Amino acid sequence: MRLSGYIEFRHGDVVMENKTTNLAVVSNKTFEAAKSANTHHYDISTALQTTLEFYELITIFSSKIKAMIPHSGMEYKNPRFALDFKNGIASKHSCSYSLTIEDETLGELKLMRQQRFSEDELKRMETLLCCLIYPLKNASLYKQAQLLAHTDPLTKTNNRTAFNDIIEREYKLANRTSNHLSLIFVDIDHFKSVNDQYGHECGDITLASVAGIIKDTVRGSDIVFRYGGEEFVVLLSGANLEKAGEIAERIRKAIACNTLAYGMNTINITASLGVSALKGNDNVESFIHNADQAMYQAKNDGRNRVVKA
Repeated sequence: MRLSGYIEFRHGDVVMENKTTNLAVVSNKTFEAAKSANTHHYDISTALQTTLEFYELITIFSSKIKAMIPHSGMEYKNPRFALDFKNGIASKHSCSYSLTIEDETLGELKLMRQQRFSEDELKRMETLLCCLIYPLKNASLYKQAQLLAHTDPLTKTNNRTAFNDIIEREYKLANRTSNHLSLIFVDIDHFKSVNDQYGHECGDITLASVAGIIKDTVRGSDIVFRYGGEEFVVLLSGANLEKAGEIAERIRKAIACNTLAYGMNTINITASLGVSALKGNDNVESFIHNADQAMYQAKNDGRNRVVKA
């Protein structure tokens, strides 16, 4: 298998672009032979086989090459997976590498330090990147599989499995940092009647439409999930009960103001919303339960409203 390797690197104010054969590997056999011939490469490749997480891969790579190519900081960006992280100290000089394999972008890696990188170091860096390409490719496949497993195909929101994983993480983080954390439960009013009167295709369109409205209304840091059926959940990090209530009211108004066109019919949709904020004595279950009960209270109070727990 032949890899198409393309590297773009910037050294200070000078930008140099070149097609390189350093990332072109004719076969796995020759790649293994190249690794065996170089102790440094073998050590780096072995270390990189221990994880499929992007941050850990870049951190390991940075630490392993530091003796050969000293640097004070590094940065990695991968827009495909919304990754952008830095480590160490940002400095005056840098060399940046755009990594691709078989026309697939694997992100951009930047190393930084106070002194300019020499031509020999840049050439050595291009060779060392051979060790990183395959692990990044594997990490991309793993990340893509994770995204598919955690995405609701109809609404393109996170699914219930993702919710269970992420709320545990955010709950622990909020307790450790004393940060605010809130939940909004959103339930479409009279959804069964939409299915009964117009059919399940219309019901699916309604779900997708409401999901889009919610995603367009919340903050960029908020996470939207399809919890089940016609029910959605928004997880709001850094938002107290008052702030979460304001966002819930915006969601309610946005849904109520939207008219769904289906064939020759126009359908007006509303939703009932329940809001809870994490309290000191809450565990994950009580935190979820409070928002869920507030949503049911909104239903009982007449629908198309927000109730805060």
